Amino acid sequence: MDFELSDEQKLFRDSVKRFAEDNLRVGALKRAREPAYPWDVAKLMAAQGLLGITMREEDGGQGGTFLDALIAIQEVSYVCPRSADVIQAGNFGPARTLAEYGTPAQKKKYLTPVLRGEGLISIGMTEPEAGSALTDLRTSATPDGSDFRVNGGKIFTTHSMDATALLCYCRFGPGIEGIGSVMIDLKAPGVTFGKPSRFMTGENWRQIYLENVLVPSEDIVLKAGGFRKQMAGFNAERIGNSARAIAFGRLAFNIARDHAATRKQFGRPLCDFQGVQWKFSEMAMKLESAQLMLYKAAIAAERGLPDAIETSMAKHMCNQYGFEVCNEAMQVLGGMGFSEETLVDYCMRRTRGMQIAGGSLEMMKNRIAEGVFGRRFSQRPPRAGAND
Repeated sequence: MDFELSDEQKLFRDSVKRFAEDNLRVGALKRAREPAYPWDVAKLMAAQGLLGITMREEDGGQGGTFLDALIAIQEVSYVCPRSADVIQAGNFGPARTLAEYGTPAQKKKYLTPVLRGEGLISIGMTEPEAGSALTDLRTSATPDGSDFRVNGGKIFTTHSMDATALLCYCRFGPGIEGIGSVMIDLKAPGVTFGKPSRFMTGENWRQIYLENVLVPSEDIVLKAGGFRKQMAGFNAERIGNSARAIAFGRLAFNIARDHAATRKQFGRPLCDFQGVQWKFSEMAMKLESAQLMLYKAAIAAERGLPDAIETSMAKHMCNQYGFEVCNEAMQVLGGMGFSEETLVDYCMRRTRGMQIAGGSLEMMKNRIAEGVFGRRFSQRPPRAGAND
């Protein structure tokens, strides 16, 4: 078992690091405070070949692995955490699902602009009455000749202020087997938006309303019965979430470490005090253990989609430990960490949100338990007469 990157991966890591230092270091703090999507960064990354890393070359991607994508998103995170969102949008999440299950026409229409740094796909999953209980979603797709009409709405949609298209989970029929997905142009007639709202990370979002939106049959990604495939594709989203969470923790760790090595109190550097040393020892162990779990999930996926159990373990560890490290880093920095003069406060708020986004920590534990016992556990109350 080899825990070292290959020579090729090391060269790739070094090239991404140079790119980030040369293009993203200046302005990193400013980007973190601005809610708008950094389109200028997306264009730079497209030219550098950092979008579509895991996607097939015939689809406009680079034909790489999940580990390659992890290397890229983390190296960028260490320099400019806000720019890591561009790597996420261009390699994981709905773009990766479309690359896996979309038709050539769908990829040309919706994926190609993303890989050029000109498009952005939001994912429409959560509804007012369907969050963790995603199978309760009500957004419907009803036949209109050979096409469909979509009615419903989505909330907490990532990039909804800037996205050009929506990968919308919807219901073609009853039950879990009735759920599928469609692509929707967000400029299509019948698409309207609620008032902008704000996450504590500073990102803006808005509710998306879909009223009798005509979806051509060629824009159906997965028909009824495709829910499980969609969730398998969503594991790629969780890999990207996990990678940023632990990378943001490492960035905060690095900032705090440099501070502890130079900041003096009582005539001594902070790192001379055993209490501070123990903090950094614990932070280092958390970062290393979560990183290894993340690598395990990514390597197992190779060029396919990540395993649900390994992804759940990685997401839980990276989310929890990333946040805990950010929180401790802020404590080490004191007032400076609590201010907006460094990126530590930004990293802490972002990692806190990642414990909810993409599947809460509690839902990840449920999924892990299913792997432990080799069976599904329904969270719903028993049906009447089920035990009679």
